[in-house]
Amino acid sequence: MADEADLVALDDRVVPFTVPDLDVRGRVVRLGPSLDRILDRHDYPEPVARVLGEAAALTVLLGTALKFEGRFQLQTKSDGPISMMVVDFNAPDSYRAVAHVDEAKLEEAIARDALSTGDLLGDGHLAMTVDQGSQMTRYQGVVALERQSLEEAGHQYFRQSEQIPTRIRLGVGEVVGAAGRQWRAGGLLVQFMPHSPERLRAADLHPGDAPEGHEILTQDDPDGISDDAWREARSLVETVEDHELLDPMLESERLLYRLFHERGARVFEPVIVQENCRCSRERVLGMLRGFSAEDRQAMVADDGTLGVTCEFCSRRYVFRAEEVEEGLGTE
Repeated sequence: MADEADLVALDDRVVPFTVPDLDVRGRVVRLGPSLDRILDRHDYPEPVARVLGEAAALTVLLGTALKFEGRFQLQTKSDGPISMMVVDFNAPDSYRAVAHVDEAKLEEAIARDALSTGDLLGDGHLAMTVDQGSQMTRYQGVVALERQSLEEAGHQYFRQSEQIPTRIRLGVGEVVGAAGRQWRAGGLLVQFMPHSPERLRAADLHPGDAPEGHEILTQDDPDGISDDAWREARSLVETVEDHELLDPMLESERLLYRLFHERGARVFEPVIVQENCRCSRERVLGMLRGFSAEDRQAMVADDGTLGVTCEFCSRRYVFRAEEVEEGLGTE
């Protein structure tokens, strides 16, 4: 068990694992200081911070599976109090997150005590995008948001986009420690990846268009597969409680031992993740130069400068008008 001196080393990390006896593999994520910085920077109301923390944990769980230098993005657009969320994960180890809030709808939701993740997102859609760079085709999977949790939306994504039996648990909350109240998030993802012919037949799985090494589920309901190994793994995941995902004194490896000690989980080298924005002076300058001359002129302040604040990290960039126009030529 970790003591307080070890807590920083145990946070902001993803631990991959397999349970060979059950033909499952997965990852455990613990987000601590990195998530707390994001949420504190924006000073979101507690219900919004909780949902964005769930989205961050889910994105990091999925993004750390990328085997290439690229970007994984989770984005929601919906009619609820949280009208949009964007979480970017840049492989192999950095992420950023932001939420847009309809203040009037949030006040109404608070008055009605309608503060579940489904209530706050409402109806809309969730898109997950894999971007391998300009020379590769982007892949995007979209699922409908119909007032369900992000866990349920994640299950739906894997059912329809990758067709891999998957179970996800997410937890977010504020924990009181020596440094005061801090936001934390945790997540557990387990996927059924059978290799034996018997389990492939029982699960009705066959090779297909999923990434190399994945097997695809052909039937609609992954919970309907007639395989005791997957049922056992799924049942164990569903016993995990929020406090186990958030407890800063409970290492991910210890949690996995609690769940799978009878089956023997194998853990691998953890991935240390960090909060890091992709913005830069060069990127913002390029963005400004992409506007029309009329729009750029409208952005110029009385002192002859253009100012842009990054919505992710709140960093402020200021440019002289002639600096933006330099090299553009006439339009």
